[in-house]
Amino acid sequence: MNPPALPRCAWCGHDELSTQYHDEEWGVPVYDDRTLFEFLTLEGAQAGLSWTTILRKRDGYRQAFHDYDVERVAGMGAGERAELLNFAGIVRNRLKIASTVDNARAFLDVQRSHGSFCSYLWSFVDGRPITNERKSLSEIPAETELSKRISRALKKRGFRFVGPTIIYAYMQAVGLVNDHEISCFRYTVVRAKEASAQCG
Repeated sequence: MNPPALPRCAWCGHDELSTQYHDEEWGVPVYDDRTLFEFLTLEGAQAGLSWTTILRKRDGYRQAFHDYDVERVAGMGAGERAELLNFAGIVRNRLKIASTVDNARAFLDVQRSHGSFCSYLWSFVDGRPITNERKSLSEIPAETELSKRISRALKKRGFRFVGPTIIYAYMQAVGLVNDHEISCFRYTVVRAKEASAQCG
């Protein structure tokens, strides 16, 4: 007899890749700039697509964008960007590819002015994750006033594909907010990680 399945957030469904991502990464506070850039890239790439589609192309994105070495991505020229339009490992969208390079340049500007992108991003929540108490998927908003504020700030700095809905998904992914449903086994696990690290 199989043990009962762990209670999980409704959004992850039964897809193995989504379940693994939910169980290991989603909502865990991220303080590493390279990982923050990765998720910013992936969330922007998701626009109009499913998250599962993006997860399946995750290795392709790492290959295409130099394992998220921000300086190397910022230096990608027109020829290298054009080549990616023929690379099936990513979403072959000219605007999304170009925005990743533009975002890398904006990311570097933030690092220069704030010491790290981590310090800048986490300043919007005073360095501490926002812990919500969602009882069901229907209670989770697509965007919030805070995601709108971060979106405006990023756009002002030259970032692209950073609308408030994309940014709220980003906030969830990198742990600025804990949106695990309270019945999910990860809710308390993620809460326990809230004060365990900080920007380096």
